[in-house]
Amino acid sequence: MRSLGVPGNIPIWFFVGVLLTIYGALIGGHGVYAWVTHERSVVVLANLHAAVWWGGMILILGLIYCVKFFPGKQT
Repeated sequence: MRSLGVPGNIPIWFFVGVLLTIYGALIGGHGVYAWVTHERSVVVLANLHAAVWWGGMILILGLIYCVKFFPGKQT
């Protein structure tokens, strides 16, 4: 992606990556907590621990975006 020519520009995709990383950590953290403490759930497929998987995928995607679109990096 090309910057608009203004030095010090921060790509919007970097902020998207930061948000995805934060959300992934929060969702994954809650999923791990619920798994470890055997929190009761009324969800039918709770044994699949979807929050752990979903949080992990969002976290990885967010980290990829943060690395790829890190400010100051030539793309």
